[in-house]
Amino acid sequence: MMEKVKNDVDMADKFHAAYANLTKEISKVIIGQDEVVKSVLTSIFCQGHSLLVGVPGLAKTLLIKTISEALNLSFNRIQFTPDLMPSDILGAETLDSERNFKFIKGPIFANIILADEINRTPPKTQAALLESMQEFSVTIAGEHHLLDRPFFVLATQNPIEQEGTYPLPEAQLDRFMFNIVLDYPTFNQEIDIVKSTTGSNSVKISKVMEKEEILEFQSLVKKVPVADNVIEYAVNLVQKTRPNTSLAADVTNNYLEWGAGPRASQYLITASKCNALLNGKYSPDIEDVKFVAKPTLRHRILRNFKAEAEEVTVDQIINQIL
Repeated sequence: MMEKVKNDVDMADKFHAAYANLTKEISKVIIGQDEVVKSVLTSIFCQGHSLLVGVPGLAKTLLIKTISEALNLSFNRIQFTPDLMPSDILGAETLDSERNFKFIKGPIFANIILADEINRTPPKTQAALLESMQEFSVTIAGEHHLLDRPFFVLATQNPIEQEGTYPLPEAQLDRFMFNIVLDYPTFNQEIDIVKSTTGSNSVKISKVMEKEEILEFQSLVKKVPVADNVIEYAVNLVQKTRPNTSLAADVTNNYLEWGAGPRASQYLITASKCNALLNGKYSPDIEDVKFVAKPTLRHRILRNFKAEAEEVTVDQIINQIL
């Protein structure tokens, strides 16, 4: 038993060191956005998926491509459009030269998928991602096809061009572990970005991890022990988002139509475990839960008309609940 604990501690130290190397490599290309990078990596190591919301031109594609290179994982980008069909994502059966049906894999068969502007495609095509995100497999013509692990979907949404878009259904939003908001760079960061991207120097990203290590770290996150008071804090936090219940906060009853479900509690604890490991700790505390609260909750609570009329944002509501 002691040997097993020692091995887990050694693995936790290895994970912390690998994360430091990983962020160092990513920072060669991605300037600033440290919290965004940490959130994306957290969702990967928790076997979750993320929704990234930001205006065009903030290097969303470059971010996920850089992460895939540093992790030595295969990467596919799918541009979602109104005429995209499920078979364009999953693949389809076609007749070969001998008139036998042959399955041609779609772009979903990669380790990291960038689903670009996911809200530009109809719900039928959006739903094609659901099975792969939840079950890590796809079913075509009754045949079950397993996806290569690790498997991670990063979907992006453009928050300003809403004409001709199809908002993601709440059931599908709930499948995403995190909703990450990508903001503009600071003045100094933008100067560094311009200097690094308008010259002739090209940056080479070193591979920091292999698939086997990532799977080991994903397994390690599950093993991290959590104190009862931390679990109670996380569940209490989620319960406070549910209007007209015994634990509902005043701001919840005033401004929310409905709150987060039990999946939010599960993700809060899983993400806080990973956050603790990334910070060099062996068990999460309440501060870890607070750190992951916004990306975990912001897409699982719905504002009411009063909140929209008074321009009260989701993040302001979460801040008050915290």
